Amino acid sequence: MTDIGDEERMRRKQAIDQARASVRLSGTILPPEIERLNQRYIAGELSSAEHVQMGLALADALGSSRRS
Repeated sequence: MTDIGDEERMRRKQAIDQARASVRLSGTILPPEIERLNQRYIAGELSSAEHVQMGLALADALGSSRRS
């Protein structure tokens, strides 16, 4: 894991908080699996590209399992 520094960590946290607030306004609460992924991104374990890629895959998998 690469240390991204406090400034980048804060920028990532603010971006995630804003996105979370946006989806909550539409009546959606993010599932725990997505929140765990978000925390890994904030901590610097994932790049932005990895976060998006893994988030889309996870959302697709969660959507499929909930439709079954």
